[in-house]
Amino acid sequence: MSSPVDPPEPGSAEDGHRAEQAALRERISADSLTTRRDYLRIVATVSGGLAVGSAVVSAGVLHRHGDGIAAPLKVADRLERGQAVTFEYPGEDDRAMAIRLPDGTLVGYSTVCTHLACGVLWRRDHGPDGDLYCPCHEGKFDARSGEVTAGPPPRPLPKVVMVEDARGAVWAIGTARSGEDEQAGLCRGLRERNPALAEAAGCPSRKSGK
Repeated sequence: MSSPVDPPEPGSAEDGHRAEQAALRERISADSLTTRRDYLRIVATVSGGLAVGSAVVSAGVLHRHGDGIAAPLKVADRLERGQAVTFEYPGEDDRAMAIRLPDGTLVGYSTVCTHLACGVLWRRDHGPDGDLYCPCHEGKFDARSGEVTAGPPPRPLPKVVMVEDARGAVWAIGTARSGEDEQAGLCRGLRERNPALAEAAGCPSRKSGK
């Protein structure tokens, strides 16, 4: 016959164990609350940063592709139809692409999306000319003109003016800002580098307001 088990006396080891468990639960609860608060704080900070960044980019406060000037740059010895090449122009931070469209037309663009500056890709198999696509927010641009065709980008892609020399080499010779005519972009850069040469080339002066 087994003897009955006596209830633990106050101050026993079992009471101490229960007290430790209660303290542990309180610490876990407090840590969880702190973690949730920290998480919400981080989310609020990141969301605020994204909102500010979006507004700054949209307002054109940050560097825009096409603002800089540079000497002509050879980007390829040859570019066949349906091929593209990436490069930096006019500066090391200005990502760009030259594309030989299927019909032989040579075009060049900044590959910095005008929405939030993500990288733009050329998708050859999308339409007759392919399309320029930003995977971050599904932005799309016309490969022949750089105009926005879908998604959130607010402006066309800035152009990089491309030419081909007698040997078939492809050169970047200037830039045009978003929505700016290529000739206007070339003349703007030429005026900044060599005003006399710009005048000799027939570029309108700044006084004309053009």
